Amino acid sequence: MIKNITFTSFFLFFIAISLLFSSLGLYFSDPVTEVDAPIEESHKVTIVVDAGHGGEDGGASAYGNVPEKELNLEISKTIADMLAFCGARVVMTRNEDILLYDKNSDYNGKKKSQDLAKRLEIANSYECSILISIHMNAFPEAKYKGLQVYYSANTDSSYDLASLIQNTTRVALMPENNRKPKKANSNIYLLDRYIGTGVLIECGFLSNPDEYAKLCTEEYRAELSLSIASSILKYIANGGR
Repeated sequence: MIKNITFTSFFLFFIAISLLFSSLGLYFSDPVTEVDAPIEESHKVTIVVDAGHGGEDGGASAYGNVPEKELNLEISKTIADMLAFCGARVVMTRNEDILLYDKNSDYNGKKKSQDLAKRLEIANSYECSILISIHMNAFPEAKYKGLQVYYSANTDSSYDLASLIQNTTRVALMPENNRKPKKANSNIYLLDRYIGTGVLIECGFLSNPDEYAKLCTEEYRAELSLSIASSILKYIANGGR
């Protein structure tokens, strides 16, 4: 259910998507949201929504008591709901507060590496997929703010999707944000090893008190999710895969 979207935002979203519906039907199958799933047929696009961190890994620190892992999950769920509502096949790497390590293994000192490997396994298990990884930023200086999109260097299409998300969010939410999409290096494990179209979105700086406060509100998270989801749908409707 899309329970944290304002009526106005949802109405505008519905109107925009209705204009793209005929194109979307060429690519999407029945909606599904799950943590793990088998390989799909090559003609189906699967959107893998990855909520960064989770469980014992809270992520970036913030001014208040809301950890990054919670904000990542809330935004990821809303994006997945919006995409599924429009008929997209959606898979979430996690839909609860967990890390994806093997609890039956000797995981001491290996939780994070096992977690990242599992997320990559899920994303790469679909022959035709798009990876959207949701994170938050932080920096020692509080003045920095604004969404930043990183893209995989493995496919040209990743840059195209990153540019669309970066530009859409700037126009819709943060006109003062002049950041450009950045190519991911080997430090971003998922984008470095993912074989398809992949982006990682740092949705804002938790170290900036004003941006942190906005990210803690359902209304702003819904608006942000709306910008990201509509960018993904527009990208696919224009032939991106």
